[in-house]
Amino acid sequence: MNNTWKAWISAMRFRTLPLAVSGILLGSGLAEISGYESNHLISGLALLTAVLLQVLSNLANDYGDFTKGTDNENRIGNVRALQSGAITPKAMLKAIIIFTILSLICGLTLLYVSFNGNINLPFVGYFLMGLAAIVAAIKYTVGKTAYGYKGLGDVFVFIFFGPVAVLGIYLLHHGFVWFWPSDNWVILPATAIGLLSAGVLNTNNIRDIENDRNSGKITIVVKMGLTNAKRYHLILLAASFVCTLIYLWFNNNYKLELIALLGFYPIFKQGYLVFITEPSSTYNQYLKQLSLGILFMVVVFMIVKTVSLGFYAYHLTNYFLY
Repeated sequence: MNNTWKAWISAMRFRTLPLAVSGILLGSGLAEISGYESNHLISGLALLTAVLLQVLSNLANDYGDFTKGTDNENRIGNVRALQSGAITPKAMLKAIIIFTILSLICGLTLLYVSFNGNINLPFVGYFLMGLAAIVAAIKYTVGKTAYGYKGLGDVFVFIFFGPVAVLGIYLLHHGFVWFWPSDNWVILPATAIGLLSAGVLNTNNIRDIENDRNSGKITIVVKMGLTNAKRYHLILLAASFVCTLIYLWFNNNYKLELIALLGFYPIFKQGYLVFITEPSSTYNQYLKQLSLGILFMVVVFMIVKTVSLGFYAYHLTNYFLY
């Protein structure tokens, strides 16, 4: 593999993809265990769309921070593609355009399949939401109005990685029909994923606090200071745990489903390490740990819920047969 391909792979930051797919997997899994007939093609297209949007965001982030001078010799994080000179700004801009088009095509295909080719009000709503996701992926650091430079990154990450991803795919699996009050509980795990996703960004911003401050990038971490940012990080993780606990407590077949909370172990471990560690290159590993920890939590959560549902169906069948 030549150096150019290595540079592009590095710029796409595949290590961030577990975070991108966690919300889609959780939303699809919740739809499945809620009794809706899941469509694997919808799940697959949603996962692909999420991956494309994440790569688009990573490339745009590289471009935006470089053009603003934030990626410089003082940056603690891994050296980025434009910063290293391995990729030119013109080539990166072309890649951003290509991934924007790919995200749009994949998203439209997802909607076409989900709505059986019918263009109705929910279709238009999802289309506009998809456009908003594309704009958000680019505008995090690109342009004069980049919201990542105004302390709004956490809000957008929470919204698009949490409620939009989880509830969006959940609704697509059953034709945009919301059953009240049973479906309302899904808001809790959607919120949990959003909070954890904000935690990933917060880890990144704690690492870069000094360089961001000196470069004029005003993140929430820069605004509140290092000590409060670490406390904020623990609050995000704890609030996510509480949301998951409440959901499991009131939506279970057996209280043993609470064992799914063990999936938070690597997440809390990461939170402890962030709290006791000063900003350094070590945070690059913490970013990876939390991203993978979120995916691990989702997998444990869904396995426990699926096994519990299987036992419940088995006991229910025996009850009626015997």
